[in-house]
Amino acid sequence: MAESVIPAAVLRNLADKLYEKRKNAALEVEGIVKQLASSGDHDRIIAVINLLTNEFTYSPQANHRKGGLISLAAATVGLTTEAAQHLELIVPPVLNSFADQDSRVRYYACEALYNIAKVVRGDFIIFFNQIFDALCKLSADSDANVQSAAHLLDRLVKDIVTESDQFSIEEFIPLLRERMNVLNPYVRQFLVGWITVLDSVPDIDMLGFLPDFLDGLFNMLSDSSHEIRQQADSALSEFLQEIKNSPSVDYGRMAEILVQRAGSPDEFTRLTAMTWINEFVKLGGDQLVPYYADILGAILPCISDKEDKIRVVARETNEELRAIKADPTEAFDVGAILSIARRQLSNEWEATRIEALHWISTLLSRHRSEVLIFLNDIFDTLLKALSDSSDEVVLLVLDVHACIAKDPLHFRQLVVFLVHNFQLDNSLLEKRGALIIRRLCVLLNAERVYRELSTILEGESDLDFASIMVQALNLILLTSSELSEIRDLLKQSLVTPAGKDLYDSLYASWCHSPMAIISLCFLAQTYQHASAVIQSLVEEDINVKFLVQLDRLIRLMETPIFAYLRLQLLEPGRYIWLFKALYGLLMLLPQQSAAFKILKTRLKAVPSYSFNGEQLKRMPSGDPYQFHNVPDGFRTIEDGVVAEDGGSSRNKINFAARLQQFQQMQHKHRVLAKTQAKSRNISPSSSKEAQREEEPRRPQSVERNVPPSRSSKRSPGKLQL
Repeated sequence: MAESVIPAAVLRNLADKLYEKRKNAALEVEGIVKQLASSGDHDRIIAVINLLTNEFTYSPQANHRKGGLISLAAATVGLTTEAAQHLELIVPPVLNSFADQDSRVRYYACEALYNIAKVVRGDFIIFFNQIFDALCKLSADSDANVQSAAHLLDRLVKDIVTESDQFSIEEFIPLLRERMNVLNPYVRQFLVGWITVLDSVPDIDMLGFLPDFLDGLFNMLSDSSHEIRQQADSALSEFLQEIKNSPSVDYGRMAEILVQRAGSPDEFTRLTAMTWINEFVKLGGDQLVPYYADILGAILPCISDKEDKIRVVARETNEELRAIKADPTEAFDVGAILSIARRQLSNEWEATRIEALHWISTLLSRHRSEVLIFLNDIFDTLLKALSDSSDEVVLLVLDVHACIAKDPLHFRQLVVFLVHNFQLDNSLLEKRGALIIRRLCVLLNAERVYRELSTILEGESDLDFASIMVQALNLILLTSSELSEIRDLLKQSLVTPAGKDLYDSLYASWCHSPMAIISLCFLAQTYQHASAVIQSLVEEDINVKFLVQLDRLIRLMETPIFAYLRLQLLEPGRYIWLFKALYGLLMLLPQQSAAFKILKTRLKAVPSYSFNGEQLKRMPSGDPYQFHNVPDGFRTIEDGVVAEDGGSSRNKINFAARLQQFQQMQHKHRVLAKTQAKSRNISPSSSKEAQREEEPRRPQSVERNVPPSRSSKRSPGKLQL
């Protein structure tokens, strides 16, 4: 039936190789269809369209396909207002030709659809998704002419869509989302162009569907083409502005995308993502509460970003997020945020680790009970952080630990773990021991910390470690300004219960080190006991380590901390046991050592009015502790310390028991040293010496309040005048 309507010559010319013949034949088809439309003969119109489709557009001959496409467009022009009802037959074969192997056929397909669209306008919106898909592919066509034709068609379709009220954004978005991950730069330009155009249409709510293609836009920010990056950035900036002005936005879904993009290797992408996150934190409010942990996980690494702009935005965002006081009952996941902070404590950059600790500290101050529930998850990491290379990090870790240790149970746990870590990592004690101990003393009360450490070390089975740890604690005690109150309290050991109690508390563990005990006695002004300790030392105690510690003590005695002791040397008659202790130390030092010369010089500086034997004879009862200026009801104890209770305070310290305690501990150390020597195949010098080491030494006689007279027999711990 169609053949009878269209002359054979016209059909031949539609398949001719010459464009002009095909074009003229198409014009004749247009006239024929126009006549059929005016007469309302739609059956013949359908027949003509089917003929053009089947015999030409689907023909294996390229010239036939070209003629068929031109004629279908001509038929649409001839139908004019009647064309809409025949689009179901006209458009599909044209769309099919977009995938033709022949570039000229694809070109004519673009041209044909362009002419069809101009006629039907909004009526062809029903084919929009298929047309969009075809144009998306043609935008990256290998033939420049085809690309050019596709761009012309694309602009026309955009105009039609912006005018149409039949366009369905809901049906289009899945197709857009599917295409957003394409890497071809031409396709990306095509997609961004469509997103921008659709967003400009007031009746189309692209913002509501932004989460569906936001990731794709961010992906384009790292494109190698500057133009594409610029277009994507422009589109994102426009959407961000719309978000600021919109009362209803789905922040949650987009937050997940932004968190991922904040970790992009591309700087521009990271900066844009952080800028968005910054705005979301300010605008999102309660919507973002479930995403706080993820957002924090994105912010913390960016705080140490190599790009200055990213660091600035990340820090600002971090402060904004921390300022929001969310409640755990409102989906605020304390455990998740702690997990993020714990993970970032292993970050290679100091700034990130510092902020992670600030977050833990903030959570402790706001949600202490919830944090303590997850304490086991973070405690080991916090302890490891004490070995951090940054002093600032270590100090912040200690702040966190101190906050946790406000509870007695956690305080004990902290100190035990701390001692354990010092034991496992000697370098930690050597490099950070003083910093850690001093800071804890400031945060948790110095006396409390030292008492707990002493209790732990008293029962420490690793004697070598205990000795090293005690020496470290003793040095801190002697030198740190943070422990001045403890030193002042120890100076009252002979006259106040509090001083005596602290002295006893430290004494048990200080027994691990002879020099530590001697230093403790000097602090407590128990000089007679110090002298007894010195005289109780045996040959094995005087080793290189001991002499090194003694050298350090002698030098410390020249510092302001021991100014009181040096001033007491102005009253040699009153502090006779101090003299004996110092001379005892002098006798232990090698004569050529610097420490020997320092101490000898100091002792030589003692005033010449030091009392002698004749002076002692002239004193009542020969007792150098009797002073005319001591009021009634007072008497001197140890080396001249005056007690108001008649001296009963001294009796509260059982020096005989203390000395025995020290000797027993030192015996354990000597036995250990012998065992270690044997394990290294080093034999003791003689069996007699070995026997002496293994037999416990009997305790020295108890110090007396008054030094013995000249006629007394010489014995350890007693000064001979």
